[in-house]
Amino acid sequence: MTSTIVGISGAKRNACAAVSVDGRIRAACEQERLTRVRGVGLGVKQVPREGLDQVLALAERRQEDVTSYVIAESQILLPGDLPAVSIDHHRAHAATAFLTSPFQRAAVLVCDSSSERELSVWTANEATLEDERWSWPHAFATLYSDCAELFRFGRHGHEHRLEALARLGSGERADELRTAFRYVDGTLEVDDGWRGHVERLIQRARRPDGLALEAASAFQRRIGELLLALVADIHVRFGHDTLCLGGGLFYNTYFTTLIRTSGIFKNVFVPINPGNAGLAIGGPLLVAGTEGGLATVSREVSPFLGPEYDSCAIKATLDGCKLSYAFLSETDVIDAAVDALSRGQLVAWFQGRMEWGHRSLGHRSILADPRSPYVLDNLNFFLRKRERWRSFGVSVCEDAVADQFCGPPSSPYMEYEYTTRDRESLRHIMPPGATSIRAQTVTPDAGPFWSLHKRMEHATGSGVLVNTSFNGFHEPIVCSPRDAVSVFYGTGLETLVLGQFVLRK
Repeated sequence: MTSTIVGISGAKRNACAAVSVDGRIRAACEQERLTRVRGVGLGVKQVPREGLDQVLALAERRQEDVTSYVIAESQILLPGDLPAVSIDHHRAHAATAFLTSPFQRAAVLVCDSSSERELSVWTANEATLEDERWSWPHAFATLYSDCAELFRFGRHGHEHRLEALARLGSGERADELRTAFRYVDGTLEVDDGWRGHVERLIQRARRPDGLALEAASAFQRRIGELLLALVADIHVRFGHDTLCLGGGLFYNTYFTTLIRTSGIFKNVFVPINPGNAGLAIGGPLLVAGTEGGLATVSREVSPFLGPEYDSCAIKATLDGCKLSYAFLSETDVIDAAVDALSRGQLVAWFQGRMEWGHRSLGHRSILADPRSPYVLDNLNFFLRKRERWRSFGVSVCEDAVADQFCGPPSSPYMEYEYTTRDRESLRHIMPPGATSIRAQTVTPDAGPFWSLHKRMEHATGSGVLVNTSFNGFHEPIVCSPRDAVSVFYGTGLETLVLGQFVLRK
């Protein structure tokens, strides 16, 4: 009998649905991509209806085929007629981290602020996922969110702004927070007056332009030091050579890179989406593994599990909007994109199945040549309408990453940061003071996206591209051709590539 298991996650924000068929994830989609309401969560006794219908259709299943709906958040209450299976929040995070990794044995660290327990450590192999009962009264994720509020960024959902600001500083003042946060005997100790410590550092470090970037980088470095102390303890206690990371803290690429490059563990794995949306993946895999054994589930989970639109569907949208376009061969499409990028234009790139994770990885991306003099202002000021000091990620072919950057050998989900060997070539995309940049490494199985980088390298001498999510101001990543057209004509984008269709302004 075929097993069809649906995962539902995102109680408060970023609702997501995913479907597993016989232990293999076949489709996943965040609700916001379909409703166009950014970050939308779930109502009481509701499912993400549009997302659920979409993933079932992609998996060629019907609602009556579903054997169970898996949830891992206490705030989620599904309609009473659905066969629901509830699992522990951190167990689901650990399952997402381990069961989507290529490793057969690992320690798992979960840092998350969305449940009563904020930190947990697990050991996993092909047979079991064991909770090692390692928990703290204070943990890193909540501490980071609280600090983001002290920097006037707000809590929960705005931590990335603190991360971006911290990237501009040196971290040299981290010792000023040594008494505020300590790691003692396997436990994080947080001084009762830590907020005062941080606020005083903010006041001392604030520049005339109002930015306290040295305070932000000092806080981030101090938390990173303590996180590494924990990671070292995990390695000593359990002896594994692989560590998988789960939970919202590991959206932060400063921390993931620090752990990966520390050498404490030989292997480090960060899942496609370590946050709560990723629970929709880990939950079904864990339940499928409970039924048939963890060794029976498929560990191959693609970042591209959302909707796909063929040439007929794209053409119907363009014709319905009465737009002019060119329909080209794949080679000519790539040549057109390279020509636009080489002239400093922003190129919207829409190919294949949509990414289900939190970052665009070459299927729903906005691309630019990082050597273009005004690229940072064009992206921040005219497209994103946000602070000019915010940075963007880049993509580069995996076989060329060592020539361009210092850092991990691969970063397929843009999960790590790199320092550049030639900062001059990226000076236009790196804000003043920035010493590292988030990067995605691209392999030949990426098809046209790989070919685009190689053609760009041949044409210009550099195959590095700015790669950011394809969306307008305060909007979710585009899903459909109609979404893409709307953003294209509503922003300063200059070239749009939709499959083999090319539109120009």
